[in-house]
Formats: sequence, C-alpha cells, structure tokens
Amino acid sequence: MDAGLTILSQEFDAEEGSFLLRLRCDLHWDRAAFSRLERAMRLVCEQTQAATQLDRWVAEGFHSVPSWVADWTAHPQFPRPEPDRYYRACIERLSDLATWYFQGYHDYLEPHSWAEL
Repeated sequence: MDAGLTILSQEFDAEEGSFLLRLRCDLHWDRAAFSRLERAMRLVCEQTQAATQLDRWVAEGFHSVPSWVADWTAHPQFPRPEPDRYYRACIERLSDLATWYFQGYHDYLEPHSWAEL
C-alpha cells in the first residue's frame, strides 16, 4: 500500500495518534495530524483522478470525514484556540478534497497550488 493510502487507513480507522481519534476522544484539533491527513487525501486524489473505479473503504472515508469533522467541531463547547477562519478553511479543504476524489478533478483553475493550512 502506498504512503497516502497507508495514512488514510490509519486515519479512517481512527488509530492511535490519528487526527480523527484525537478530535473525537481528546477534543483536540492537532494541527500536525490534520496536515498529515490533508496531505494524504490530496496525494490519493492526485493518484486516483483518472481511475474508473474507487475502493469502497477510501470512498467511505472521503465521504464521511468532511461532514463528521464539521459537525463534531461545531459544538459550542469544542475548544478552538486557533482563529475561526482556520477551522473554516480546514473544513472547506476536506470538502474540496472529497469533491476532487469523487469527480476526478478539483474545482480550481490550473495551475493550482494548495496552500498549507
């Protein structure tokens, strides 16, 4: 399994140290773990954009993560030490990556550079 899929497997299964596990159990938005997840999602999008078939487990993760993260962190008691625009940008990025994964292209004009969050 390549690096991007390995990371996504760990993330989507909420393994120890994953962004999703820290978010769910510790109520902690780990910026480094989010960046690792986001970069892996982007890499998988790049690698599969010409694919005619998608793996179900990957598709389920791309489908559920954007809405789950948005819903879970929207609670008024969720700790948000970063500026609100940071969280909005991250949630938008997850949604953009899901769109890219499913349609095989992103919605931005090329050449497009994905800003670090």
